[in-house]
Amino acid sequence: MSAPLDVEVRGRGRPIVLMHGFAASRFTYRFWADDLASTHQIHLVDLFGCGCAPFPADGRYGPREQGEAVLRYIRENDLRGVTLVGHSLGGGIALFVALRLQELGETDRLAGIVSVAGAAYVQALPKFIGLVRLPWIGRWLLRAIGPERVIPAVLRSILYDPSSITPEQIDGYAAPLREWERRRAVVETARHIVPEGIEDLERRWRTIQAPALLLWGRQDYVVPLWVGERLARELPNSELVVFERCGHIPPEERAEESLVHVRRFLRRIA
Repeated sequence: MSAPLDVEVRGRGRPIVLMHGFAASRFTYRFWADDLASTHQIHLVDLFGCGCAPFPADGRYGPREQGEAVLRYIRENDLRGVTLVGHSLGGGIALFVALRLQELGETDRLAGIVSVAGAAYVQALPKFIGLVRLPWIGRWLLRAIGPERVIPAVLRSILYDPSSITPEQIDGYAAPLREWERRRAVVETARHIVPEGIEDLERRWRTIQAPALLLWGRQDYVVPLWVGERLARELPNSELVVFERCGHIPPEERAEESLVHVRRFLRRIA
């Protein structure tokens, strides 16, 4: 069965698979995409239930299920030498896919990992995810208040400089949430956002041998900097880059600066 994803493929060259965070879409990478596609084949993923992707009715929207879907996509398309890029929830999914490729003995498919404020360890959940996790309250909030009001409030809570928020940004994140099925998918994703067996996964991250670049904002209060610092200690071949005056979305808040580091990493692992 094909993976229930929606993937935009652009460019030619070694593949990069880019995964977004909770309730987001490939819109997150709009400032990176053109540049990366000039030298690589980029696969901009909308995880299922998000963006333009299908929304399965079985309610299985956890990181493991999403990770298995990305893994199927990589194998079905016979991608090799992939750089996995994941933001926030997508960062945790990237680590999971890397582990699964190692388990399958298919390390030739993996060149490296870029975790951008990526989830990895047990931590306090942000308030907006905590609210959405409550099935009826979460759906009511998204329907009654509306994404056009919810999204600005969320962005103000996760960006370092709320004055930088633009109408394009609000519309880009709000647009998918105007559909009822996607609002339902957001609630299901929130309910299952902590994967079963997370403690076991935490112990196994340190076995990942692929090179890893970790990008973090100093003022990230969604996935705090201590997560990146711990990953940097435990991943045997990793580098941590911290951006000052930056919150949870470096590809938007520090678009050019973060892209420089991604470019340097891609050259190193080529």
